[in-house]
Amino acid sequence: MENKVLVNLYIPFLEKKYELFLPVNKTIGEIILMLAKALPEVTNGYYEYKGEERLYNRINGAEYNINELLKYTNIRNGTELIFM
Repeated sequence: MENKVLVNLYIPFLEKKYELFLPVNKTIGEIILMLAKALPEVTNGYYEYKGEERLYNRINGAEYNINELLKYTNIRNGTELIFM
């Protein structure tokens, strides 16, 4: 799939890891919002969106700019991300 990347997403608050596809034509901010809207359903309401969540590279701890398109970041298939 050229328009999506498969990543490993870690959510420390939930102590969970998910594999998911992210669209490359969306900004990091849009992806954060998309994840925040999906997590309450996946966690049966345990996760609550606070509006302060960010996306980080799990290997080097770098925070991704919310205004940057995913395709212009270093996020590729197999990238490990942290959502918190």
